[in-house]
Amino acid sequence: MVEEGTGVIGSNAGRSRSHNRRVVLDFVRAHEPAGRAEISRSCGLSIQAVSNIIDTLEGEGLLRTVGHRSGMRGKPALQYQFNPDGAFALGVEILPDAMVCALLNLSGKRIFSRRKKLPDASPEKAIPAVTKLIASAIEVSGRDRKNLLGTGIVMPGPFGKSGLSFSGAAVPGGWESIDIRQEFEKALNCPVIIENDATAAAVSERLAGAASELNNFCFIYFGTGLGLGVIAGGHSQRGALGNAGEIGHIITKANGLPCPCGNFGCLETYASRMGAFAFLEKAGGELPEGFTLASLLEAQNPAMLEWVEVAALHLSQAIGMVENLFDPETVILGGAIADVVIDALIAKLDLPTGSIANRPARIYPRVMRGSSGRLTAAIGGAAMIIHRTITPTVTVFH
Repeated sequence: MVEEGTGVIGSNAGRSRSHNRRVVLDFVRAHEPAGRAEISRSCGLSIQAVSNIIDTLEGEGLLRTVGHRSGMRGKPALQYQFNPDGAFALGVEILPDAMVCALLNLSGKRIFSRRKKLPDASPEKAIPAVTKLIASAIEVSGRDRKNLLGTGIVMPGPFGKSGLSFSGAAVPGGWESIDIRQEFEKALNCPVIIENDATAAAVSERLAGAASELNNFCFIYFGTGLGLGVIAGGHSQRGALGNAGEIGHIITKANGLPCPCGNFGCLETYASRMGAFAFLEKAGGELPEGFTLASLLEAQNPAMLEWVEVAALHLSQAIGMVENLFDPETVILGGAIADVVIDALIAKLDLPTGSIANRPARIYPRVMRGSSGRLTAAIGGAAMIIHRTITPTVTVFH
């Protein structure tokens, strides 16, 4: 609860109003239907403040009236309900060879999703392609663009120039020298959040996936490469520049396979989708036309079975590191790789016994498969926009 005038949120009136607006919206969402007096008491706000906020939210279509509450003395109180279709958010994941779009209503329900090939993932080509895909998503889903809260653009990291900026096929080229958020806001004419794919995937999994009841977990995301999303205390951990979680470039074998980043023995060279295709190509042998990792696994292809063994060995080491670093309730595997392949990897894991996660009184297994599949990161991008709109955050401003 936030009491007006107490300075809990700080001296910036605009930030206080924004916070109080989210407090009211979140309360009605969780306790609908609710009247103004009930909201005032529960949120620690004056009746006048609540009335002003409700009038604004109702005018924007985010709340709606649902009649009067009966059985009370005096004039029955007008009741308000959360309107999940009063607004929507978009999430777009940009991969080196494809883009994935998801449109969610205010409750996080997926209204639209689509995956399209992206022959050229450079900013010059990708930004117009994303703009066109978003216009199509809004039109097909029958939404009014004025109700768009914003767009979450999700990409493989790292952001900005670093020693991992040119780390091969897993990272789309040409983005490291531009202000990505600014360029997309100019093209899309709406608020934009930029997030790395693994963090967005973790947010998605917590919204409506395998981690919906978890506040502390790690998500290993299979894009083209590998990323790590960390949720601690219910909040995503981003690092200083939004680049936390580059698990693909931890070394799991000294003097191992060369990696485009310049290191040798990176996890990504052994256990990612990109690593799988490189392994299969090196193994030789005839592969069926149009094969997928899932189809090879289902056909018991020897090279594919061997890759699963190798990848699981390296993943086991990395998961042990993650457990000891972050003390998660569980580690979730998911993303742009088939469930059957993830299940095979999990079945072959040989997790280290020397881990703080290796304890008898566990509620969840040490490793689980995610449930959002290929759409995970795009859903997470849209979910982050919704979270920013309806979830109050208590921060002291100076």
